[in-house]
Amino acid sequence: MQSQLGAQPNQSLIDGIATLQALATSSEPIGCRELARRLGIDPTKVNRLLKTLTYLGIARQTANRRYTAGAGMHVLAAQSLFASGLIRRALPVLERLRKFGHTVALGVLWNDNVSYLVHAPPGIEVSMGLGRMGLLPATTSGIGTVLLSELTDERVAAIYEGKDIPNFPEGLPQLLRKLDEVRKQGYARVQVADDRGHHVVSVSTGDPAHAGVALSGWIPEGATSELVDALREAAKELG
Repeated sequence: MQSQLGAQPNQSLIDGIATLQALATSSEPIGCRELARRLGIDPTKVNRLLKTLTYLGIARQTANRRYTAGAGMHVLAAQSLFASGLIRRALPVLERLRKFGHTVALGVLWNDNVSYLVHAPPGIEVSMGLGRMGLLPATTSGIGTVLLSELTDERVAAIYEGKDIPNFPEGLPQLLRKLDEVRKQGYARVQVADDRGHHVVSVSTGDPAHAGVALSGWIPEGATSELVDALREAAKELG
C-alpha cells in the first residue's frame, strides 16, 4: 500500500512512475496528449518521460506513434514478483481455498484502486487467474475495503479528497463508518455490485498489511465465520 509522502518528495520521480503506471494499465496503445490529459501533467513533460521510458525499453512506440508497454515493463513485473515471493507462496494456498467452491483472489491496494494479482473463479486453475483482472475501485472490492481499513481515517480522507466514492453515495463519512466496522470485526464482507446476491469475504495479510486474500460467491451470513477462519489461516501462510 502507498504510504504518506515524506518531507521532500521527488515530483519528477512521482510523475515518471505515474506515467509508467498509466501506460501499464491502458488496454490499448495511447498517445502522448491523451496520457497527459489523464494524468493532468504538461504534455511536453509527458512526452519527455515517454521517450525516456522508450529509451530504457520499458515502453515502446507503435507505428502510429502511440505508446504501449515494452519488454522492460514485463521484465520489471516478473522480477518484482520473483523477488517478493508472494505469488510463489500464494498459489498453493489459494488452491487449498478452492474447496469452498468460491472464487479465490489475491490483491493489493494502489491509491483508490485494487490490483488483483490472482482472480480465479470456480472451474479454472488458480494459476490461470494470474493477471486476469485490471484495476477496480477499492470501495467496490472486499480486498480494497479490508486494506483501506488498515489505513488511518486521515489517510483515507486524503485519498478520496474531492472524489466520488463508488458504493458510498453519502461520501467519506459513510465510508469511514464501514471501515470502522471492518477494523472491529477483523474482516470485510462486501456485497458484489450486481443482481446475483453474491458477497466477498476478505482479510488482510502481512504486518504491516500489504495484500488481501478473499473468497467470493453466494455466501450466506451464517457461512461467513468458517470462511474468515480459513482466510486467516491462509493469510498466516502468505505472511
